[in-house]
Amino acid sequence: MTTRRAIRFILNETPVTLAEVGPRDTLLDWLRLERRLCGTKEGCAEGDCGACTVLVGRLAEGRLVYAPVNACIRLMGSLDACHIVTIEGLRGPGGALHPVQQAMVARHGSQCGFCTPGIAMALAALWMQGGQPSETAIEQALQGNLCRCTGYAPIIRAAQDACALSRDDDPLLARRAE
Repeated sequence: MTTRRAIRFILNETPVTLAEVGPRDTLLDWLRLERRLCGTKEGCAEGDCGACTVLVGRLAEGRLVYAPVNACIRLMGSLDACHIVTIEGLRGPGGALHPVQQAMVARHGSQCGFCTPGIAMALAALWMQGGQPSETAIEQALQGNLCRCTGYAPIIRAAQDACALSRDDDPLLARRAE
C-alpha cells in the first residue's frame, strides 16, 4: 500500500492539490489566509455560531451530496476528494445571485451581515434537498447558525421563498449529476 501526503479537492470551481497539510490546519484558516476568501467569517472558532459555514460535497451512491460544515473546526486532512463551496462560489445561472441569496435580499434577511454568508450556505444545503420544507425543517437547518440582529423571521421567510423556486438551472445541482 502506498501512502500519499497530498490532498486533492475542488474549491468552488478550481481543482486544488496541497502537497502537505498540518494536523491542525483548519479549512477556515486556509480559506481566509491562503486563498483570501474572506466571505467565510470567523465568529467563535469553536463550531458554535455558524458564521464559517461552507458546503462540502462528497460522493455518495454515484452523486455529490452536499452538507453544511463549520470551516473553523473542519481539518484540512478530512477534505480529500471533496467539493468545497464557499459563499464566493454560491451563485445562480450565469453568475447571478443564487435563489437563496435573492430571497435573503428580498426578505431583508440580513442586518449587520456578519452571519449572512453562513446562513446562506446552510439554507443552500436545505434548498438543494428539494421540496418545500416546513418551518420546523427550516429551523432545524438553521440550528447551527446564530443571528443576533434579525430574530430569524425574515430568514425563515426567505428560506420558504427560495425553496419554492425552480432548481432546474442550478450549477451545483448540475455538478451533482455529472
